[in-house]
Amino acid sequence: MSNLILMAGVFLVSFVVGYVLICRVPSLLHTPLMSMTNAISAVTLLGALLLFSLPTTRLEKWLGSLAIISATFNVVGGFAITDRMLGLFRQKGPSE
Repeated sequence: MSNLILMAGVFLVSFVVGYVLICRVPSLLHTPLMSMTNAISAVTLLGALLLFSLPTTRLEKWLGSLAIISATFNVVGGFAITDRMLGLFRQKGPSE
């Protein structure tokens, strides 16, 4: 139980620090920031998958499932947005 409280505390502190830092990022740097959050979500996804390889309680499995769903949503959404943004820079073919 103390590990869960420690992890919740780390999550809360990282959430607050992340929120404060992202609010201060200029809009010009949001694209590189998005790619970095995709990488962090991929690490979260791997960590949650590793959680399922260990004997865990029902609460830990539920939190791991929530982490997998959230991180997958973030990674897929980030790649979709990045693809749309890159589409803005593609050269169009000759008009017919």
